[in-house]
Amino acid sequence: MNKTSKFIIVLAMLFISEQLYAWGTTGHRVVGEVAQQHLSKKTKKKLAVLLQNQTLADVSNWMDDIKSDKSYNHMYDWHWVTIPNGKSYEESEKSEKGDIVATIERCISELKKGGLPQEQEVMNIKILAHLIGDIHQPFHVGTGEDKGGNDVKVKWFGKNSNLHRVWDSEMIDSKKYSYTELANKINRYDKATIQQLQNSKPRDWAKEAMALREQIYKTGNVERMGYRYMYDNYSTVERQLGWAGIRLAGVLNSIYDK
Repeated sequence: MNKTSKFIIVLAMLFISEQLYAWGTTGHRVVGEVAQQHLSKKTKKKLAVLLQNQTLADVSNWMDDIKSDKSYNHMYDWHWVTIPNGKSYEESEKSEKGDIVATIERCISELKKGGLPQEQEVMNIKILAHLIGDIHQPFHVGTGEDKGGNDVKVKWFGKNSNLHRVWDSEMIDSKKYSYTELANKINRYDKATIQQLQNSKPRDWAKEAMALREQIYKTGNVERMGYRYMYDNYSTVERQLGWAGIRLAGVLNSIYDK
């Protein structure tokens, strides 16, 4: 294989991997920033020590940052789950390598049990900071028919894209907010709503994503997607990011505010 062929393969792998990870850098930082603002003082203090004064926004993209490191290839399937229409998570066929629901549940359980080596404890926190974001991106709870919307090719404001990418980053990036601006814009929850959101579980979050399927697949003409789809869906993008942040904070408070 010549150098040109190797270069093309590397670019293709990078392109594919980019399409299979959720929310994009800004979205994940928004989730982390919202969560950071809802940590208890005790939890915030403990996380500052464990994360060496990094915030949840700082570490929220770690699982994407390490995707080019082969030693982390076993985490590939953790970013998503397939639940066909008409089935529940319990009824669906599971990946032997794990999925997003099982991984979130495992990491929470391990952290609550305690006794982890510090390196593993920190890794579990980073995994939760990312995957609780991912599970709120509805295409990460896929039908098994189109690779979580990646196979749905569209023209987004005239440029080639796909439905997964539209949700990952293109609707968010079109607003031109910084992650702190967007986090502050959506972080307006009363105590009752926060309590209700934090009383839910990962399998509830997957069900919520499934309930959005009819809405998110209403693309209209895929050759001319843009303003109409934004109008119909952007508020849901903001809602999902905010809910993810509130729930991430709730999980971490339940572990560290003891």
